[in-house]
This record gives sequence, C-alpha cells and structure tokens, in this order.
Amino acid sequence: MSKLNLTFIFDGECPFCNHFAELLEIKSNIENLTILDARKNPEIVKQYLRKGYDIDKGAILVKNGYVHHGSDAINTICNYISNPTSGLLNLLSNTFKSKTRTQYIFPFLLRARRLALISKGVSTSLI
Repeated sequence: MSKLNLTFIFDGECPFCNHFAELLEIKSNIENLTILDARKNPEIVKQYLRKGYDIDKGAILVKNGYVHHGSDAINTICNYISNPTSGLLNLLSNTFKSKTRTQYIFPFLLRARRLALISKGVSTSLI
C-alpha cells in the first residue's frame, strides 16, 4: 500500500484560511502533510490555474497527485483529521466531514474571505 501524501495550498493573507492551515499543521495529527501559502508560491498557483483550479475560489488539496478543490478540498482534509489536539479544529473537522454541509457552508466562507481581505486592504485575487 502506498504512503499517503497530502499538500494543502491556501491563501496566507486570509485570516480564516491562515488560522485553519496553522491548526492543520500543528494540531491535526495528519502525517505527510505539506502546507503551502499560495501567496508565497505563485508558480504553483499558476500551475494549478492552468489545470483549471483557481485558488481564489477555494483551497487546493493534492492527495497523491489527485487534486481536490474548494469545498471538496476542505471536506477531504477534514476527513483525515482524527484526534485533533484543538477544540476549534475538532469542531471544524466535525462540521466539514459532511460533504453536504461543506457544500452548503462553503460559499459563505468564500464571501467571508473576500470581506476579510478587503478590510485588510489586501488583493482578493492571487493571480
């Protein structure tokens, strides 16, 4: 059986995305997880954009070469979280383990990201 490798690409300027990524990195207990800030890795962002995955429309999760995007990325990564060492991450992972719930909530998360970036005076577009 092959080893699971996950790469989570997120918007590091978005306070919600950034905090979630920090929780994933420190508190999720997911092995073989690489976390990349899209704003610090523009070539990777362009590479995925050419493949049809727009980071402005949601995080990207690459699982052993297969790409999950947006609500699917959040749902998939949350399904790999077990025994998180953070109450908030536990709440988030339990909320987003449901594909239906994630698809319903995700558009509101994108709007919250946009508003947070605008309030910080940061571009809402990474490319």
